[in-house]
Formats: sequence, structure tokens, C-alpha cells
Amino acid sequence: MGRPKQFEPDVAVDKAIEVFWRKGYGSTTPQDLVEALGIGKGSLYNAFTSKHALFELALRRYGERRVATLSELLEEPGEVKPRLRVALMKLTETDPGGAYGRGCLAVNTATELAGTDQVAAKVVAGVFGQMETVLQAAIERGQRNGEIDAARDPREVASLLLGTVIGMSVLARIGDDSGRLTRMLDAVLATL
Repeated sequence: MGRPKQFEPDVAVDKAIEVFWRKGYGSTTPQDLVEALGIGKGSLYNAFTSKHALFELALRRYGERRVATLSELLEEPGEVKPRLRVALMKLTETDPGGAYGRGCLAVNTATELAGTDQVAAKVVAGVFGQMETVLQAAIERGQRNGEIDAARDPREVASLLLGTVIGMSVLARIGDDSGRLTRMLDAVLATL
């Protein structure tokens, strides 16, 4: 009979998200993961086969949560435009403890790996596509209730909002606290 696992793989993936988000894929070492997950290197490789396989799991889980957060915030009752503002600001928030510099793991991955890692690029593209779909549905609701200009193509507006949140995430990553994020979002929402 084999030895029982001494850790929960789901918990390990959650911890790995934090490490990859803080350090990036390239700067994260297997030792960083071993220390964060509280397991041995053998257990790391037995459970996940490679650093990249664990990263893919972490990136997928992060993306699922990001899309779920966006959906939940946009499906709350009330007017769409204020919910869009809250949701997009939430997606670019800095760390709750006041630190900045993490941005969005999906955006960070796109800038770090998109040209060299097809798997990561595909996962990120999927996350962005799902986010755009959620945004489009919110725009269509806003158009139906007369809050958003019905002449605007909802898919184009969703793409604009996605591009805005990606740009805001990059600015959040560098710790821009000049109010630029708020100004960007307010200007884009004013065009609706």
C-alpha cells in the first residue's frame, strides 16, 4: 500500500497561484514552490509532474476565479454602468494589505510568456475571451434598460472594456497611484 499524500493538491494549487502571481513564472523556482507548498521536491513532481504543469493548473484556476468574480459583480441588481465601474476597479485592485505590484496573473503571464509558451498563451486567451463574453452580456443588459447607447456594438464595447482593464492591470502592476486608473475607467464609461 502506498503512502498517503501529506498535502491537499487543491490547496497546493492555491498556494502556487500566490507564488506565481508574486514572482512570475520565470522567476519562480521549484524551491520557491516547495517552500510555499510545504512539501518535498519529490512530492511536488509526483503530484504535478513539472513546474509548468503546476503553473498551468494555477493559471487556469486563477482565470476561473477572475471570470467568476466579474460575473458575480456584474450580475448584482442595479444599473449596469456603476456595476461595470466597480467590477473593473475590483479586477485591478492592489493587494488588500496595501502593497501593489501584482497586477493580474493572466496579464502578467501574457506579457511574460505569450510569445514563448503556447499553452500559457492559450489559457490566457481563454480567460480574456470569457471575460469579454461576460462584459458583452452586461453591455447588452445596459442597452436593454436604456442606460447604454443602443447604437453601440456590444461586442466592440466589451473589447474596449477588456482592453481597458488589461491596461489598468499593467498600471496596477507598476504601482501607479496617481489616479490614472480611475480617470481611465471613468473616461471609457463616459463614452457609453
